[in-house]
Order: sequence, then structure tokens, then C-alpha cells
Amino acid sequence: MEIGAGVLTTLAATPLSTAMREGAWLYPIVEIVHIAGFAVLVGSVVLFDLRVLGFARNLPVAELGRHLLRWALASLILVIPAGLLLFSAHPVELADNRVFQLKLVLIALAGLNALAFHLLPYRSVAGWDRNYAAPPLARFGAVLSILLWLGVISCGRMLAYV
Repeated sequence: MEIGAGVLTTLAATPLSTAMREGAWLYPIVEIVHIAGFAVLVGSVVLFDLRVLGFARNLPVAELGRHLLRWALASLILVIPAGLLLFSAHPVELADNRVFQLKLVLIALAGLNALAFHLLPYRSVAGWDRNYAAPPLARFGAVLSILLWLGVISCGRMLAYV
């Protein structure tokens, strides 16, 4: 843990970290970029999950997935660098913050849930692509996805208060 703490302390002393903490506009601008990226990411995911849950059954699941996946992946171009910059402003404090740790765990679980969805129920999407109910495992994954991403958003928002 000592090595990790040393790395975090070194990161906190960098000019970029200092600028993020002390600049009047840099942190809020980066936070807005992060939130905008998250809106696109989570919006895309939730729209897809709602389709899997049975809304708008006339839209083909596979076609909607291809369309929304591009938006979700593109949003990562905003979310990841902005998140790293936000972390760099207070790395020692955030690394010790239980809410931040939970946010990272929920993001990892959301990623694993998406991977499981694509490896398991989505392989049979041709059978339920349009006008049919998704299999129970797909619907379970969609509900879990929505709950996990709501948890990530909640944790991100709570960081301002804990």
C-alpha cells in the first residue's frame, strides 16, 4: 500500500493536478465534459436495455444495438480522460473514499454484465430480434445493467457530499 500511496501523492503534486485543484474553471469544465459523456453513455445503454425489456419491439434489437454501441463507445472518449483528470485533482482522498471505490466496482460489474450479455443471451438475438420477447436471461441482464448504471451515477453524485 505504501507504493500506491507514494504514487498517489506524486500524482497529487503534478502541475496538472495542481491546475485541476486551483484553477477556477478547469475542474468545472472537465466535470461538465465527464457528465456529458456519461449522459451519452448511460443514455445509450438504458435505451438499449429498455428495448431488451420489451419497449419498442418493432425496432430490431441487433440494429439498435449497433447504432447505440457507436455512441456509447464514442462517449468513452470523453468519459475516461475527463474521469482521470478529475481523479488527478484529489487522488489520495478519492482512493480512500468508499463511495468512489463503490463507483469503480459498479463500473466493473456493469462491464462484466455487458460482456456476459454479449457472450450468452445476445448470441441468440436472431430469434428475438423483433416482435418477440427477449429470453429471461437477457431481460435480467438489462434490468441489472440499468440498476448498475444508476448506482454509478448515484455514487458519482454522492462524491460531492462525502
